[in-house]
Amino acid sequence: IEQSVLDSAKGMGMSNRQVLFQVKLPLALPTLLAGIRTATVINVGVATLAAYIAAGGLGEFIFGGIALNNATMIIAGALPAALLAILLDFLLSLLQKKKTLNLKKAIGGTALFFIIGLGAYGFKLHNETPLKAGFAPEFTGRVDGLPALKKTYTLDISHVVLGPGLMYKAIEQGFIDVISGYSTDGRIKSYQLRVLRDDLKCFPPYEAALLINGRSWEKYPELRAVVALLDGQINDSLMTHLNYLLDSEKQNPAVIAQRFLEERGLYKTPEGARSATLTIGSKIFGEQYLLADIYKQLIEGHTSLAVESKLGLGGTKICFDALVAGEIDFYPEYSGTALQVILQQENKGLDPEDLFKQVQEDLLEQYDVHYAKPLGFNNTYALMTRENQAKELGIKNISDLVSYLRQRP
Repeated sequence: IEQSVLDSAKGMGMSNRQVLFQVKLPLALPTLLAGIRTATVINVGVATLAAYIAAGGLGEFIFGGIALNNATMIIAGALPAALLAILLDFLLSLLQKKKTLNLKKAIGGTALFFIIGLGAYGFKLHNETPLKAGFAPEFTGRVDGLPALKKTYTLDISHVVLGPGLMYKAIEQGFIDVISGYSTDGRIKSYQLRVLRDDLKCFPPYEAALLINGRSWEKYPELRAVVALLDGQINDSLMTHLNYLLDSEKQNPAVIAQRFLEERGLYKTPEGARSATLTIGSKIFGEQYLLADIYKQLIEGHTSLAVESKLGLGGTKICFDALVAGEIDFYPEYSGTALQVILQQENKGLDPEDLFKQVQEDLLEQYDVHYAKPLGFNNTYALMTRENQAKELGIKNISDLVSYLRQRP
């Protein structure tokens, strides 16, 4: 039928241009619009990934919810994205089904739908502050992260959500001025950053130690003595140096872990058959990978147990839920995180030793989870800015940052 239409058009003396725009394209338009509908639905979903490069959108809710294992946040991002895709597909289908369809109007209508979708997807309404921050998804949603900062300091700063690996590059290149991070991060030195002092004690102590589920604690008593070999073995400066080797020097975490154990006379080559296999988990950042390797090599060298690694499981809730469910046997955790994220308790200003003891007791009572003694370093949450910018603006602590933002609306 289509070929006969084309032959008739040529027989009527129409030029090739007229045949293209008045016959061929109108005939092909339903198929073209079907492809556009498919591409629209796909790209609405793909656009959620823009949150990882600070482009905003509903992906901020989705990835924040994944990091926190928060189903409500995930649904808050995924449901509107799905509805937007359905709406755009429906509007385009109405355009496709019209019996008489002008080509220019079709193209214009399609473009309008895309503009509406883009505006609905990425529109934000807020006043920009003089300095701009970049925060990791987990930091924005955790009670001991951005919500705690806002409550303690009444901090009001424009911010974007960035993947942890991109924050440091973004602040180095001047796209943002303040980032969230950890006080023992090796990239502080590499990127010449200043850690702003938490002068109002917003963040509790974050002493690192190994969390072990009760079943493994009882079934493998040899773990207790082996894990205790690391008690107090890593201070803040040493952990920062180890992180520097990992993050900046790009050394293999297994190599760093072995060298650390060798320097302390704790490394042993695994020998003999393995009596059982346990699983160690970790969150999704470098220090956790490194600590997991240290524990893995220590346990395999001093016991007949084999250790399987499941690294990069995500945020705190995912790791802890896996631990309680028995999907992993242990993973490194921080006392302040356990207090506020797992136990949902407020920071009452306890000193590190009392806070750790309280967390230890509550985890055992509520979840049958054992918290080994601290490794010796405090990897607290922190806000950071470029060293030269901090000097120029006279910012030394978080209160200074808040004062600067208030003075320059």
